[in-house]
This record gives sequence, C-alpha cells and structure tokens, in this order.
Amino acid sequence: MLITRASEYAILSLILLSSSKDPMDSETLSRELNIPKSFLAKILQSLAKKGILKSYKGAKGGFSLDKMPNEISMLSVMTTVEGKAPAVFECAPSEENCPSKKANICSIWPFLHKLQGKIDSFLGELTLADIIE
Repeated sequence: MLITRASEYAILSLILLSSSKDPMDSETLSRELNIPKSFLAKILQSLAKKGILKSYKGAKGGFSLDKMPNEISMLSVMTTVEGKAPAVFECAPSEENCPSKKANICSIWPFLHKLQGKIDSFLGELTLADIIE
C-alpha cells in the first residue's frame, strides 16, 4: 500500500507544522490532528532523526520543520516513516529480488516496475510546498 496511516499522519503533521511559527509538541499535534499520541510521537521522532524536523527539549519544546517546505520531498517523508520506499504493489523492485524467481517471464512485472518508477519519480519531485500551496 502506498499511503499508510504513518505516511498520512506524517504529512498531516508537516502541513500543520509548516503553518506554525513556534515548535509544537506531540501532544498538541496529536490533539489537533486527532491522532494517537504514542503513534505520532514515533513518527515525529523518525522525521527528526532524518533531519526533516528539528526537535526541541524542555518546557517549550516540540518540533518544527528543519528544512524549507520546498526541500522536503514526499518520497523522503514516506521512506522515513515506513522504513522503506513506498510500494504500490507487492512486487519485487528488481528481477533479481523476485521471490518466485519468475520476474523474467512474468507478463505484468515490466508494467508494474515502470509504474513504480513513475510514482517514485513523482513523489521525489512532489514537495511539502506543493501540498501546502
């Protein structure tokens, strides 16, 4: 599945953070977006580890964007929160990785591979700025 809840919540959080002048904590984000706090906290931490968000500690701590919205690709966000590149289909990304070892004779693999490439390219070019405009 391409857009999981983790990806959806990450994107929603980034949209909200992009409109905030001050850092927002996970509790505030959770409440405003109606997202379970513990799940959201893990997502925000992973985005901070990859340099997409900046994390602030203390009483007025929280998260803010660590990059400009036009520097945050949706591919990087989704790959970060999913732990792997987003995939449209449960199909191997290369013939060598095909679990059935039949990619070279699979009539649909070339189509799926080409489609995945186009989606990866689109998500790599699509930025947070494109979404919030």
